[in-house]
Amino acid sequence: MISPFIVCMFVSVGVASVSQILLKKSAMKTYSSVVREYLNPFVIGGYGLLFLSMLLTIYAYSGMDYKNGPVIESFGNVLVLLLGCVFLNEHISLRKIAGIGCIMLGMAVFYM
Repeated sequence: MISPFIVCMFVSVGVASVSQILLKKSAMKTYSSVVREYLNPFVIGGYGLLFLSMLLTIYAYSGMDYKNGPVIESFGNVLVLLLGCVFLNEHISLRKIAGIGCIMLGMAVFYM
């Protein structure tokens, strides 16, 4: 059976990935003032989700082996790539695929 702490860590990575997409979406816009640039729904929501992700990660580490954390966290890179492709219309290049391959290879080597 899968530990609820590991599930919590995966949820934390998902929340952090969505947060990064929100922050990038905000960075792609131009604003009329500096205040609007930092106080808009995308930025506030993005940082709120990052805070939630931090709390979930702290909780997850309280009940799981520490060696599993970095491996699960690296899954966030793959998720951000996919979310960027879907929501930001980013193109997946051969370099990005190679980078994701290196991340996956590193995860596999880590568990050997």
